[in-house]
Amino acid sequence: MNKPLNFALIGAAGYIAPRHMKAIRETGNHLVCALDPYDGVGIMDSYFPECDFFIEPERFDRHLDKLRRMSSNKKRLDDVKVDYVSICSPNYMHDSHIRLALRNNAHAICEKPIVLNPWNLDALREIEKESGKKVYTILQLRLHPSIQKLFAEVKKGPEDKVYHLDLTYITSRGNWYYRSWKGDISKSGGIATNIGVHFFDMLTWIFGPARENVVNVLKENKAAGLLSLEKANIRWFLSIDYNDIPEEIRKTGKRTYRSLTLGDQQIEFSDGFTDLHTESYRNIIDGHGFGINDARQSVNIVYKIRNQVPVGLKGDYHPILKTVTI
Repeated sequence: MNKPLNFALIGAAGYIAPRHMKAIRETGNHLVCALDPYDGVGIMDSYFPECDFFIEPERFDRHLDKLRRMSSNKKRLDDVKVDYVSICSPNYMHDSHIRLALRNNAHAICEKPIVLNPWNLDALREIEKESGKKVYTILQLRLHPSIQKLFAEVKKGPEDKVYHLDLTYITSRGNWYYRSWKGDISKSGGIATNIGVHFFDMLTWIFGPARENVVNVLKENKAAGLLSLEKANIRWFLSIDYNDIPEEIRKTGKRTYRSLTLGDQQIEFSDGFTDLHTESYRNIIDGHGFGINDARQSVNIVYKIRNQVPVGLKGDYHPILKTVTI
């Protein structure tokens, strides 16, 4: 049986952090220390109550360094150094926190988007080489059975076939969103980055690299465009506006609507959408996780989206734009 690995976590109070805590526990490993400037982290009691907790990054960094130095003491029989640092911090901090992990001789596991700007990826590749440690990111949609089935079907299909898809993702957010870092485009990358980057990763994984990226609408609460890939044209619409959810869905009390259609075929991947972090961790620990180059296409796409001037309702735009308020 393999010896349990030691993990650290940055962003313990965040929305996504419990999925990482659960994945660390379910893979049989230990969370030994965590960092968050907000101290409302009682959720850790459900997973790792013995975990050391810090609210100052300087003390957290010092603790990682201390554990690393303790492990280098040949008189010690136990290995207390941190093997992986899981990063669930705000998007604009990912680059710095990945560097912190590598600087402390640990691998990094970073939530998407791995970084906001494409050039940050090249810098991280250099630091990866220098440190001998790896940078991994969570691209869990690639592990979803329905998405893997579609990937296999496209691979078996005609090489010259071009597919046509509509992607719609509406996930309601309240007024708090605009007051948080997520509402600041310089910190979050805007709506396409916040709620869309994993969809763009999944689509480029299946249908190949981007050839054209047209933006029809780009606002703080919704965006839409046409993404042309090597083997697909995708009309996409992303929104956090509750009013954009189809009325029949709103009547059921739901605040989220997710749809991916390929022609007349509805590709259903709602079930299991949030349960793939543990499998992601297993793959990473086995040396098969997704790295910097895997994330490059989606980082490029969302960067280009937020830096474009929208063309309006021109060309082949998403049909929902005829019914929602823009």
